[in-house]
Amino acid sequence: ASGLTNACFNTALATGDVVRAVLLFYLMPMWVVLLARWLLAERITPSALLRTALALAGAALVLGDGKLQLPIPNSLSDVLAVIGGFCFGLNNVILRKHSDTPQEARAFGMFIGAVIIAPAVLIGLALSGKPALLAPDAAAWMGIAGFTVAVLIANLALQYGAARLPANVLSVLMLAEILVATLSSWLGGAATITQSTLIGGALIVSASLLAVFSRDAKPVH
Repeated sequence: ASGLTNACFNTALATGDVVRAVLLFYLMPMWVVLLARWLLAERITPSALLRTALALAGAALVLGDGKLQLPIPNSLSDVLAVIGGFCFGLNNVILRKHSDTPQEARAFGMFIGAVIIAPAVLIGLALSGKPALLAPDAAAWMGIAGFTVAVLIANLALQYGAARLPANVLSVLMLAEILVATLSSWLGGAATITQSTLIGGALIVSASLLAVFSRDAKPVH
């Protein structure tokens, strides 16, 4: 789950509209409602249903380009962003299910997942007849190096903050990724921001905030 989260989300960001990819990734609270019911036997409460409805409505607006229609991804990057969010939710639920497992073991498991999945993605690209993606020119290597440093700094900062901040505070701060991604991609010309995207994004963020502050999830006995 951890490996697919990183592979799908990063590929979606690199190949599609950045804002759409980030918003679709943050449908994660909707997936958590279903996964927690299945794997943790948590009740589906009215609050959980509200979060799901908000997330679905937001996805419908983002994917439907302003039309409130069945939210079906219409590009590979959209599909990857949705899968990445689902896997992120699955990863979080599995971590909760195995909360008694030593933290080092869980972190090592996530690391191994990323190590296994990333080469598998590259092999898949090679078999699909896209060797150019595996042999970038000198300028592309500079971009890859910069991206690597940025990811390293981001992960170190996240681990530092996660060890010192309450979970609900950390979750709200992580939602700042949506704002940063939106502004930076718009300024860099990597995304288009429409009224429907803004409204859909607001609904998805609302669902995430409700998930952060909800305290009504109880195990089913």
